[in-house]
Parts: sequence; C-alpha cells; structure tokens
Amino acid sequence: MSLGAAIIGVGETAMGRHPGRTAMDLMAEAADAALASAGLEMREIDGLISMPSLTQRWMMPAAVVARGLGLDPAFLTTIDLAGASGAAMADQAARAIATGACEAVLCVAGDPLLTGLSRDRAVALMAGSAAHAETEAPHGPPVPALYALLAARHMHLHGTTREQLSAVAVQMRHHAADNPGAHFRQPITADAVRDAKPIATPFTLLDCAPVSDGGAAFVMVSADRARSMKRRAAHLLGSGYGLSHAYLGDAADPMRTGALRSGATAFARAGRRPAEMHFACLYDCFTITLLMELEDLGFCAPGAGGAFVADGHIDRAGRLPVNPGGGLLSGGHPGLPAGMMPVVEAARQIMGEAGARQLPRADLAMAHGNGGIVGMHCSLVLGALDG
Repeated sequence: MSLGAAIIGVGETAMGRHPGRTAMDLMAEAADAALASAGLEMREIDGLISMPSLTQRWMMPAAVVARGLGLDPAFLTTIDLAGASGAAMADQAARAIATGACEAVLCVAGDPLLTGLSRDRAVALMAGSAAHAETEAPHGPPVPALYALLAARHMHLHGTTREQLSAVAVQMRHHAADNPGAHFRQPITADAVRDAKPIATPFTLLDCAPVSDGGAAFVMVSADRARSMKRRAAHLLGSGYGLSHAYLGDAADPMRTGALRSGATAFARAGRRPAEMHFACLYDCFTITLLMELEDLGFCAPGAGGAFVADGHIDRAGRLPVNPGGGLLSGGHPGLPAGMMPVVEAARQIMGEAGARQLPRADLAMAHGNGGIVGMHCSLVLGALDG
C-alpha cells in the first residue's frame, strides 16, 4: 500500500568544487531544479524540511532556509539523522501530508563541505559527530578508520577480499560515467583502487567517498495529486527505521546493523520483497558500507556482499543495478546532504528523467540511508504505481 504521498520533482547541483558558493546558494539551485521537475512554483510550496549545515552552523536551519528561499510554510522542520536524513525526509514529508499539515513539501539540503571549510575542520567536525566523546574520540579515530574496522572484521569473518572491496569502487565509477553531475567520472581499475593512497587499513583513498560541495532537493505531494498530474511519480510504498547503535563501540554485533529492521519494515509495509526490486540506491560512503547494506537489506546472504558485487550483480545489466548515478563513492559526498542522493536518484529513475543513465526497468526501488557508523538507518520502497 502507498503511504499516500509521492515524489514529483527532483533536483541537484553538480557535485564537486564550487568555490565561493554558500549553503544557501546550493540549496536554492537544487530547489529551483526540483520545482522545475515538478512543474510547480515556489509559492505553491507550503511545507519545508531541511537539514543542518556544517559550514553555516545555523541555530534555526528550517527558519533560515525558509526565509532564504522566500517560503512562508504552514509546516517546517529540520531533520538530522546523519546519512539517514534524506530518506527520513521523504517519510516525514509523507506523514505531514497525510495529517493535512501541508500539501506540497520541499525537502532540501546543501553544503559547500569541500571549499567552505578547511580539510582539518571538516575532518574534525565529522569525526566529532561519529565517535563517542569519552571512549572513542580521545583515541583519535577519524570516520574512515571506524569504517575500516568494519571492513577488517568483515574480511576476517567472511573471507571478503581486497579485490571485492575494489569491485565496489570500480562499479560506482563505471556508473558515474553517465552522470554529468558526478564529482568523479573517469574510469578506474581494481589495481588503481588497491594502489591508491593508504587511508586506514584496508582502505585506500578510492574506498572512501570524496568530500564535495553540493545540494539536492525533492518535492512531495499527496498520491492523489500526483496521479492527477498524469505523469510518472515516485510513490512512497513503504518506509522503515532501524537503530542498532549510536556509536560503534556500543554495537552488540557491528556486522548486523539497523538496516535489518529498517529494510524489513519498509518491505513489509509496501507488501514487497527484496527480489522484486528493479534496482536499489544505497548509501555508499565507503566500499564496505554498500556490502553490508546489500546483506542486511536482504539482497544477498550475510557475508556474501563481496561475492555479490564481484559477480556483477550490481551492474546496470545485473540482477540488482545499484546506484546508477555513481553513488557517493563517485557521485560525491557533501556531508549531510549526501543522504538525499539515494532518494533523488531512485525517484529520478522511476520518473524516467535519468537521461543517459536511465535504467530500462525502473518501476520499483529501494532507497536507503545510513547514519553514523552503520548505526542509524532509514529505508524506503519507492514505486511508479500507487498500490
């Protein structure tokens, strides 16, 4: 069953380096693109969901963004579930529409994380938010090191190989070649991934999503209104949340994440199964993240994520095309707004607006966000048809 809402417009900036652009600049560009995609004007938007900005540190993000975009919303809020925020935006927008709080919700975020902060400041902000203040942060692990621990554990338990991790990065770059807005589009090889600058064993630079400037947005309305527009929309068929831990050191079993619950809940509410999905858009901040999500969301058996990717199943012509726009690993990672990218790409594919990267079968998709160190998750089942 539909949750009674659908995405009717999507937009994003190019990801990469945009010196001199502010968070508001990037959000305005993405919002304008989403409204153009939806066929709406800003004055028709009466709901707003935003995210905090790491570069601006606004005290009241939703209020600042509303005024910056010239909105006078009847409903507004700010969401911060780290990388799960983008998927949560869609869920919360649908709930606001269902209660009658508003009729057309703009979900938008943007940040110049690459040029708006020094590298040391950006690393410090992200590390401080992901590591436990008393038991982890004093020892200095940056975010890549914490994810590298997960990769090392996965390799130890399941025999996952360096080559299988590299296959994730290679595949994402292959998909990004057809995405004109991706941060990096040039092909890479498995050897290039393995031989890149070491970051944290077993990761090299190409196992990690690049820090980017960028913004993204989407517009949601009621399912009835979407149907009346007589054009393809991405209906929200099911959603779910899952929390396994706040900090990695608190995880009962770091190999089994909140995606187990979020995915199962979303599929159950949609009345669908993982095998029915035509494609998936998953949060791939690091190569290991995608492998673990494939497993916990039910697309392959526990421990089999590496083989699933190496066997070509996530390719455009594979059993489950994943991240046809290049994901975060090649598409780019502008901080919190990165959580919107799986939702935007999934909706764009379902709406048939993906251009050269359009998949031939794109009626049903899983869009998934991961926050923290695989601790906070939100999953969406999106479909072209309501019901």
